Amino acid sequence: MTRRFVVEADGGSRGNPGPAGYGALVRDAQTGRVLAERAASVGRATNNVAEYGGLVAGLQAVLDLDASAQVEVRMDSKLVVEQMSGRWKIKHPDMQQLALQAQQIARKLGGVRYTWVPRAQNGAADALANSAMDGRPVHRDAAAEPSAAEDDVQPVREPAPVVTTVTHLLRHGQTEHTPERRFSGRNELPLSRTGRAEAEAAGERAAQLGIEVVVASPLARTRETAEIVAARLGLPVEFDDDLRELDFGDLEGLTFDEARARHPLAVRRFMADVTVAAPGGESIADVSTRLAGARRRILTRHAGRTVLVVSHVTPIKLLLAAGLGVGDDVVHRVFLEAASLCTVAWTSEGRASVRLVNDTAHLR
Repeated sequence: MTRRFVVEADGGSRGNPGPAGYGALVRDAQTGRVLAERAASVGRATNNVAEYGGLVAGLQAVLDLDASAQVEVRMDSKLVVEQMSGRWKIKHPDMQQLALQAQQIARKLGGVRYTWVPRAQNGAADALANSAMDGRPVHRDAAAEPSAAEDDVQPVREPAPVVTTVTHLLRHGQTEHTPERRFSGRNELPLSRTGRAEAEAAGERAAQLGIEVVVASPLARTRETAEIVAARLGLPVEFDDDLRELDFGDLEGLTFDEARARHPLAVRRFMADVTVAAPGGESIADVSTRLAGARRRILTRHAGRTVLVVSHVTPIKLLLAAGLGVGDDVVHRVFLEAASLCTVAWTSEGRASVRLVNDTAHLR
């Protein structure tokens, strides 16, 4: 007989974007008994990204229980329900990736349908999401615990161990744009001779940091920097497209004075408001949104490890902002040299600490 489950999922963000977490639980559709509970932080993200995280966690919990089951997903997010039902388009890149992940899991199950419910009927999942945002992750499976009939004494659950992931953030070495401080976004400029020497020096420093994983933006200057460092470490390089620099559009290759002369109003608005895009390009907020996906992947795939992230000025500044728990506009108040190192540690409880900023001692 085919089993039927109900997934209740939710997510939240304190700041939108801000510190975010999801909650999900699986019930037996006939008895209402809770069979699995999940709650985890997703770092700095939006409400919708966190809600998708809850959906993915709930579906994965069902897959772990019984891949042949019929599933009803209940969520108070109209957006997620309509998008997963195929009635609304998914435009946000992070949500596209999470929706694809949810769809891939759903295809392995006996059948999945989505139902919108009022927030008042989704209290259990909401409580789990808040537990995650409060730094209390949850991973419980009823099958692993005695029922009341088996043992009237409930087991004492030990708190989950706190896992710390250390990310060393390396800006790429110099290119021909760097000395003149030109806007340098999606171009494929190689490292200059100075930039290659800086990458070699960064490799020597990295060899002292216990790095286990190297992840990089795929643009030429970060790829080259990462490959030089990784060769010194004897490690492969993983590439994540969301670690790319901001797309400066029509400002690409210009100095600040040149950009201000050609696009005076656009540059003034771009520099004053993180939600305003560079003419023909991206906003800082756009980069922050996609970077949340890269951060989540790194912290999920490499939890508890020491990771070297090779990226660009804007993404590294935004990772520092996330580590500090401050707004994205802090990017205008932080300076990073070429090939400088920063360090942020992230815990599984959703806490972070910035340990180093703009260190260039290895370049002297």
